[in-house]
Amino acid sequence: MTTSGSRTIGRPRNWNRFAVLLCAYAASLAYSLVLAGATHNIPTIWTSNAIVIVALMVLGRRQGVVFLLVSSLVHMAIELAVGEPMRFVLTVTVLDDIQTFGTAVLLRRMGVPNRVRDPKSLLALIAASSLLTAASSIVVSSLLAVSAGHHFLLGWSEWTTSNVMGVALVLPMALIMLDRRHRQGFHVGRLEAILTPLMVLAFSAVIFTLDMDYRALLFAPVMLAAFRGGPRAVAIVVTASVAVAIPAVLHRTGVAMPSALTPLRQVLIFHIVLYVVAILAALAIGRQARLQALLVRRSAVARAAQARAQAANRAKSEFVATISHEIRTPLNSILGFATLVADDPSLSSENRRRLDLVSRAGHSLAEIVGDLLDFAKVEAGRLDLSLTPTSPAALLRDAMAIIAPEAAAKGLYLHTQFEGDVDAPLALDETRLRQVLLNLLANAVKFTRDGGVVARLTAGPSPGALRFEINDTGIGIAPEVQARLFQRFSQADSSISRSYGGTGLGLAISKALVSAMNGEIGVESQLDHGARFWITLTAKACDPAAQAAGCCPAPETAPERAARVLLVDDHPMNRELGVALLTLIGCEVATASDGAQALEAVTAGSFDLVLMDVHMPGMDGLTATRAIRALSSPAATVPIIALSADVLPEQIARCRAAGMDDHVPKPIRREELFAAVARALEGRSAEPAPQKIA
Repeated sequence: MTTSGSRTIGRPRNWNRFAVLLCAYAASLAYSLVLAGATHNIPTIWTSNAIVIVALMVLGRRQGVVFLLVSSLVHMAIELAVGEPMRFVLTVTVLDDIQTFGTAVLLRRMGVPNRVRDPKSLLALIAASSLLTAASSIVVSSLLAVSAGHHFLLGWSEWTTSNVMGVALVLPMALIMLDRRHRQGFHVGRLEAILTPLMVLAFSAVIFTLDMDYRALLFAPVMLAAFRGGPRAVAIVVTASVAVAIPAVLHRTGVAMPSALTPLRQVLIFHIVLYVVAILAALAIGRQARLQALLVRRSAVARAAQARAQAANRAKSEFVATISHEIRTPLNSILGFATLVADDPSLSSENRRRLDLVSRAGHSLAEIVGDLLDFAKVEAGRLDLSLTPTSPAALLRDAMAIIAPEAAAKGLYLHTQFEGDVDAPLALDETRLRQVLLNLLANAVKFTRDGGVVARLTAGPSPGALRFEINDTGIGIAPEVQARLFQRFSQADSSISRSYGGTGLGLAISKALVSAMNGEIGVESQLDHGARFWITLTAKACDPAAQAAGCCPAPETAPERAARVLLVDDHPMNRELGVALLTLIGCEVATASDGAQALEAVTAGSFDLVLMDVHMPGMDGLTATRAIRALSSPAATVPIIALSADVLPEQIARCRAAGMDDHVPKPIRREELFAAVARALEGRSAEPAPQKIA
């Protein structure tokens, strides 16, 4: 089908070329014969052979043969029309066909290109075609002389000169005019395309009729054509100039052999020089124009690819956000109720063990979701740090305490070593640094079968400098795979994920977090000899006086007396869980199942705080918040905290832009919820309790 399609497209184009070349052949032959008749057979320029060579080079094999036969008939018809005898016409036609066919075949065998795209191909074409035409013209002229009963070499120089001049000029011109690529980068208006050749015709007529000494003036309009129209324009204007210059010189000098031949040769040589100089400039300009057009196209392609990549990245972010929301929403109920049930003193030991398994599985799933979201933030470059006064030693002890049950279950020891002033509070992102330490400790326990883990913290020697080291006696890491440990989805080998599980994102996220803290993370290990992961970073000191001045504000404590809270969520389980958690800290809780009920409740009652879900049917949380902020009553200033599984930075930013004061992610951790409630309720005033909505 492809071949058929290409033939369907190519045939009309080739036949169009066939027709154009045949018309050009007839015109050039008639022009040369008219000049010869007007000058009593003084050789001027023979261009028709160049047209036949071009046709044999650019047309297909069959079309080339047909063109050769048709052009022969045209040749004979025109020669007979001007009164030449049949024998001479047949001889000249056959010899011309042999000459042109042989020249075209030899040019192909020599590897001469049939397109002129650069100075090298131009010079190669002119040189090769001129040499072949000169050699074949000597043979043809000699055979014609012998057939007419003259001396073997009679008239060979005049015949050869006219043929070589015609081929040297017309062959590259015709190839350039047939090459559509030379149109690229040049945009000449129709009026300019008409006026420029007319101007060259006028210049040539005046100069070569009056005084050839001013022929250098032709360089100006021809070079203008080169800059404005490129190689095709040069070919057109030089062809026009030659067509006018030869009759003008003959008119000025007369037709006597000695007086006309020398000026004619000067005219032809001048036009060859003019053409070569102008076409070289035009080819260079055309190449630059094509490169600029190519650069524009590639820039457009690059912009389109960038737009597609950005769209794909947005789609990926939306997908991650949606999946995160859908997973976190049920996890909120699973983990929240598991925690509440675990507080029941009447729970049997076996049920408590089973509940602990549920809780561990839920936390594991929450960690995987958290890793995926953190990785999405890392890729988007949107990791934000929240600095608070933190004791590095207390942070490490806390991380060790969290990992201790898992280590004890495997029979591993855990040791902590400190050096320097490790208890002094520093401005650190406690959550992010704990996340990194827990990841390193969890990996150490995971990959250790016997022995244990030693965590070492060194403060100093410079102020605020910290170095954490996590040493284990586990399986170790081969040197050749250590370099890729901190790459995404990377583990030592494929068996690791099968034997130990994991996403392969933990260390990549840890490296990104440590880098965001302007620190470094690395590993030292040998296979079967354990591993040492280390973190170095520098933090600013945050003493109590600086903290009071606002260096890094400390989290608020829980409210001291009952507060009136409106909990808005479309999931009944989430409302039940929220009521249970808020009741634990002594809040009086009213509930609403959508944004419209929340707006009605806030307008009618008096609340100290609103906990607002974001995604709800009907009026969602963002719309409800905007409506509350637009109220004219004091209720418009009530603190609103978002309770949502939307945890990406842009999602949190949308919540704050809608008028929400804080954000607590789902699954809800009671410590985070209590801290957010405490911050929101600081400085509240006592007012009557609201009625329960649902």
